[in-house]
Amino acid sequence: MRLALREALLSFRRAPLLSALSITTIAFALFVVGLFGLVALNLHVALQHVEQRVEIVVYIRHGTPIEAVTTAMSDIQAFPEVDSVTYVSEDQALARARRELTEFQGIFRDLAQNPLPASLEIRLNPGYRDAQHVQAVAERLKGFQFADDVRYGRDWVQKLDRLRDIAGAVGLLIGLAFAAASVIIIGTTIRMTVLQRAGEITIMRLVGATDGFIRFPFLLEGTIKGAIGGAVAVGLNYAAYLVVSSTLFQGDFFTPLEAVAVVGFGMALGLIASAASVGRHTRHL
Repeated sequence: MRLALREALLSFRRAPLLSALSITTIAFALFVVGLFGLVALNLHVALQHVEQRVEIVVYIRHGTPIEAVTTAMSDIQAFPEVDSVTYVSEDQALARARRELTEFQGIFRDLAQNPLPASLEIRLNPGYRDAQHVQAVAERLKGFQFADDVRYGRDWVQKLDRLRDIAGAVGLLIGLAFAAASVIIIGTTIRMTVLQRAGEITIMRLVGATDGFIRFPFLLEGTIKGAIGGAVAVGLNYAAYLVVSSTLFQGDFFTPLEAVAVVGFGMALGLIASAASVGRHTRHL
């Protein structure tokens, strides 16, 4: 292991320009992957904020005893999908309408009787805010005798589901494309190193070195380059994040664990690309 590490580090001294070019290319490839990861992260956070607005409203029939509503609230709160249940009285509904619908102040002022019903506002737990679960809970709520109407904005929830699916599919495809490009770039740089040391590899074979002994330093070299490139990419991503946050909008950055994952992803790409390139080219030397 010590000999392989020494050989891998010596390759940086033997060809510093090529090594610097390799690391720079890897860093920019992973930088683009990281940028897209930041876009996907902030889109996911934005969708979570939108999802928090998903709620089901149960309008209560006039004359329903408050005791029956209180008992039903306890039953609804026990649903695994439900996060909270809020009772809105008729007076609260009218006060809210007067506060939010200022253009109808004249109509509200002339009312002889409150026409707005009491209601239950039900918010769901994360993971249950898609159209399927929302509709299932709404159908269950319609079974309560006091429920005059149940609404949850079906079209809006379905559009949110489609947006979530599209974002996930596009993110996966673009992420795979950039990952493949990174593998090709790293593999090319390792291949250049293998060709540069063709004479040395031939001599090592003549003295009885195994394929594993020959290949391991190259695999280690690719892994190190991937790690350095990943670390540089994280630094560049953070610089881009600071620029965007100070000029456009305040976003979210990777957690420390996610930043380490980016470096680990670079190491994995370096190892995979090195293994593919070395295995293919050392057989011909």
